[in-house]
Amino acid sequence: MIMASSLIAPTSTSFLQSKKDIGLSASSSRHRCHKPASRRICCSISAPHQAQRQPSTTGSVKTAMTMTEKIFARASEKSYLSPGDNVWVNVDILMTHDVCGPGSIGIFKKEFGENAKVWDREKIVIIPDHYIFTSDERANRNVDILRDFCHEQNIKYFYDIKDLSNFKANPDYKGVCHVALAQEGHCRPGEVLLGTDSHTCTAGAFGQFATGIGNTDAGFVLGAGKLLLKVPPTLRFVMDGEMPPYLLAKDLILQTIGEISVAGATYKSMEFVGTTIESLNMEERMTLCNMAVEAGGKNGIVPADNTTFKYLEDKTSVPYEPVYSDLQASFLSEYRFDVSKLEPLVAKPHSPDNRALARECKDVKIDRVYIGSCTGGKTEDFLAVAKVFLASGKKVKVPTFLVPATQKVWMDLYSLPVPGSGGKTCSQIFEEAGCDTPASPSCGACLGGPKDTYARLNEPQVCVSTTNRNFPGRMGHKEGEIYLASPYTAAASALTGFVTDPREFLQ
Repeated sequence: MIMASSLIAPTSTSFLQSKKDIGLSASSSRHRCHKPASRRICCSISAPHQAQRQPSTTGSVKTAMTMTEKIFARASEKSYLSPGDNVWVNVDILMTHDVCGPGSIGIFKKEFGENAKVWDREKIVIIPDHYIFTSDERANRNVDILRDFCHEQNIKYFYDIKDLSNFKANPDYKGVCHVALAQEGHCRPGEVLLGTDSHTCTAGAFGQFATGIGNTDAGFVLGAGKLLLKVPPTLRFVMDGEMPPYLLAKDLILQTIGEISVAGATYKSMEFVGTTIESLNMEERMTLCNMAVEAGGKNGIVPADNTTFKYLEDKTSVPYEPVYSDLQASFLSEYRFDVSKLEPLVAKPHSPDNRALARECKDVKIDRVYIGSCTGGKTEDFLAVAKVFLASGKKVKVPTFLVPATQKVWMDLYSLPVPGSGGKTCSQIFEEAGCDTPASPSCGACLGGPKDTYARLNEPQVCVSTTNRNFPGRMGHKEGEIYLASPYTAAASALTGFVTDPREFLQ
């Protein structure tokens, strides 16, 4: 059901403090970053309940706002907010996992009491995903702590795992939290989603405010359902042009981070708009927003559209109301990219902003390739890898590890036919190419983990990875060298044993 809803009118003027054109083509058209009307989307027949909002003390003057500012205003029951305002924000979803959950639970019990109840058992999502398939006793204990707490609090959304020998024997187990949140319908436009993980910003792909918080804040949210947050200013990234067939969203975000640096968006909202963004599917938008934090961003966000609504059709029955930046909203800076002119990129060790063209690194010999994580372990990522392998018809020259993000992604690898393959699945193509068998879904070696973590970098090797960080020790060994790349570039590199531009196989 789609219902009309009023928006704050864009009545005031605004200005850009700075504007940067990057790869901008000679002809430029106006790019819509707002919609003329908000739309309330719900899957039920009846009209959603309209909550009463208390008027703010700022008077009746209505001023233009960005998407993130509007979400903050709605969640704090204010009519208008501007960057720098500190407000108590009502939280729609709180997510935690096995690494930070026990600490958050401990703080909750300490501050609210041993017998205290959480603020809303249906708005808390607890997802074991980081250190799962390991014999490490402390890692296993963390999952036990989550389980005890969820049973005690009757948490509705706890995606448990008990049998570590066979993940398929655990129907509730999902895998990587950021991908599972989307697949299970916990990501909705216009909402506030907080999680005890820096890559919670992934959910901004759905047009919501999503950001990572610490254990202390999460412990408070568990009991109070709200958090004091500062409204961030917004950087706008306008990406236009037809996406070349050898580029993926990972290239777009590596280009962005390389342009502004790992500190360029510190405590700022990164809003992504333009015809290129509109053409991306949801999983590619998730990749884009996922790495906003690697630029220091408070959140990444993409306006919700028909692609968003279609993805959510069979995933949630909770009503939601998208918001869009007003035409006259004020952005701290605006960056414009002509995507048609970009080339495949990598981030060289040891920083996500150490940007280089993949073709410039063709002499870098590698030891392994890793496909996985919240950034690069989704179904579309594996389909991209299969596309390169299929086009080449060759076998990989280095060990190539495949770690699906979730159970659903793992199932897709064994069931979905790869376009142009004559009906072959990803798993069949991977086997023919000589890759390792797809592993149990989890965060895997993205952040190192216990020594027995699958595909962990236990030696000082060079790895091309579809993950999100390449700091020293990130995937295990502190002398390991990690080249961040798109699934296309990672697959091409696996086939040659060197960092390789995927155009060698895709053109």
